[in-house]
Amino acid sequence: MTRYYTGRGDKGETDTMGFGRISKDTMLANLLGDIDELNSVVGVSIANTTDEKVAGAMKVLQDKLFTAGSDAASSDANKAAKRIKESDVKWLEEQTDDISSSLPELKKFVLPGGSVSAAYLHLARSVARRAERTAVSLSKKQSLNPNLLSFLNRTSSLLFVCALYMNKKEGVEEYHPTY
Repeated sequence: MTRYYTGRGDKGETDTMGFGRISKDTMLANLLGDIDELNSVVGVSIANTTDEKVAGAMKVLQDKLFTAGSDAASSDANKAAKRIKESDVKWLEEQTDDISSSLPELKKFVLPGGSVSAAYLHLARSVARRAERTAVSLSKKQSLNPNLLSFLNRTSSLLFVCALYMNKKEGVEEYHPTY
């Protein structure tokens, strides 16, 4: 029988690939948790979209997010710690450009929501922005792959245009602030 627990984290520590055991309240543990949460919300987004283009991009993104977590958990001594490449950032930009090409010019701020699929994509976007903020804070204390910061930034952009795209495709008007 396979056990799905070890008990090793019961005292508030977790294992990383490059840093050994760390406290679960460190900035690194928070970044790893943010990336894991983002990947989970992207999974919920996939489950709630019927659009093949968006679902396909999100499935690739999930794989890249798993790589991003591995990258963050690796120390500088680990030569493989630069797993997120400029090409991954470029891929995000290409996806964002492709999906946004069918959208009208944005002239107002957009409030998160609309269709169920767009709302989940907006939720994923906000988690991506938190992961980026955590990565920025961590990068001031220890060396991180600089591509990781760009990757998280572009991830939120892709998720934003996917949300807009889904609302447009599903015929749901965007919400705008009334200020």
